[in-house]
Amino acid sequence: MKVKNRAAKSSLLMAMPMYVFTILFTFGPLIYMFALSFMRRQATWGVINEFYAGNYLRILEPVFSGVFAESFKLALITTFFVTLFGYPFGYFMAKLPPKHKNRAMLLMIVPFWTNSLMRLYGWIIIFRSNGILDSVLIALHLSEKPLRLLYTYPAVVVGMVYVLLPFMIYSVYSSAEKLDWSLVEAARDLGASKTYAFLTISLRLTMPGLLSGIILTFIPSMGLYFIADILGGNKVALVGSIIQEQLLRARDWPFAAALSVALMAATSLTLYLYRRITRSEDLEGLV
Repeated sequence: MKVKNRAAKSSLLMAMPMYVFTILFTFGPLIYMFALSFMRRQATWGVINEFYAGNYLRILEPVFSGVFAESFKLALITTFFVTLFGYPFGYFMAKLPPKHKNRAMLLMIVPFWTNSLMRLYGWIIIFRSNGILDSVLIALHLSEKPLRLLYTYPAVVVGMVYVLLPFMIYSVYSSAEKLDWSLVEAARDLGASKTYAFLTISLRLTMPGLLSGIILTFIPSMGLYFIADILGGNKVALVGSIIQEQLLRARDWPFAAALSVALMAATSLTLYLYRRITRSEDLEGLV
């Protein structure tokens, strides 16, 4: 009994730094941000320590609610294209021989060795007028004049997909690698077509990885405002952009905190729905 108590005390002492770090640097800032969102901004600088719920009512104004809707729309579009390109890539990468599989994974990891901002500035060189893309299209006689893709909505979508695509690929790959391919072969031997075998076996068994990739794509795309600033030229406003503006320019910290809490609530709801789906009886029956 004494040995168990000593082991429990030792485990608690070893975990104590983690608990202290989490409380100080995770829960502490979140609690402060939540409390700040119910305060009032002073006329010049700082906040007034009195309860004020007007910050959340202000979010319902058409200007700010429209930004939330635009962020949600961009997140849906980004998730769609990331799924469209990322799922087949991760699925077929898992079917490669070990030698080619390692090479493919290395090629996926190499871009992470470079800062994401530097990689996004590379897209500026590609999308700018008379840039690389324009030169290629004109040389192939697919375009007669330079295109103006930079600082447009499609450029922002491309940047979002480019940054978030690896998360989908690795999520699907982790599920597809564990897939028992003999089940697919058995379905084919029993007369199932390739499409039917994929939909009934492969897709269902890799669904956890697909859902994880969707979450890892949808949630970050709601707040990656720097991509919209770099490739959209401030023409595409996201919730993160409004928060930055309220912090740095308007100096309205309570309203910025309220926007942050609302964004966190939206992402938390997405995570809750994801957990409900993954715990549903249908999905449990699939895996």
